[in-house]
Amino acid sequence: MSYKAIIYDKRQQIGYITLNRPEVANAIDMQMALELVDACHQVNQDESIKVVIITGSGDEAFCSGEDLGQLYHSLSRGASLEVKEPTLLYEATASVAAINHPVIAAINGDALGAGLALALSCDLRIASDKSRLGVPDTAWGYISAGGATQWLPRTVGRGKALEMILTAEPVDAQQAHRIGLVHQVVPHQEVILKAEEVAMRIASRAPIALRYAKEAIRKGLDLTLEQGLRLEYDLYLVLQTTRDRTEGITAFLEKRPPQFKGE
Repeated sequence: MSYKAIIYDKRQQIGYITLNRPEVANAIDMQMALELVDACHQVNQDESIKVVIITGSGDEAFCSGEDLGQLYHSLSRGASLEVKEPTLLYEATASVAAINHPVIAAINGDALGAGLALALSCDLRIASDKSRLGVPDTAWGYISAGGATQWLPRTVGRGKALEMILTAEPVDAQQAHRIGLVHQVVPHQEVILKAEEVAMRIASRAPIALRYAKEAIRKGLDLTLEQGLRLEYDLYLVLQTTRDRTEGITAFLEKRPPQFKGE
């Protein structure tokens, strides 16, 4: 697929997905949603990629949410388009969440509505000190179809999620950090640099172990504690059969950095 609404690039072991509609604050339209789904599929097929960074183009927004102009146009043309548009939005955020590799959201500006849902579907979030994060959807008469009502309470707790969604008021980056919505806040011009720094640190770890650790945490949250512990143990046993596990132990005993190959 030839991309127009996003930019997909790969440098060293990092895959970059950049939302590329700066003229509308990187709002998600159907074209962008389709391209995000395709790019996530490409990432999962590329064994050379160890970490993914998702960010927005321009200097103002990570993603301002779904494209309300397109939504209005869809509503004016009939129910079939009304259903198709939010379905693609759901598929876009679900595809990001389904990426096998660790995913970092480099939040270089506002992340609102579906934009916040997109950031929440990533594993780590690094925000500009100029960012605002929130879910303004109820102020305009609808709720998110991208997952904000589900991701947000799982991240900041039920009470804070209800406050943010029901008041439709955003929080600034510092408050987002205090409530655990983002992991780090950095000066605006340093967002990508910090995301790359973290990405390279992660990329040096064993890729199979990273994938299984992510699976254990993500899936474990929807299981009972007993089921989650069993899942962790099963994945632990599988890892014992990998060459990377042997390399890790050998490197530790030999007091040298491990050379993982994803095998």
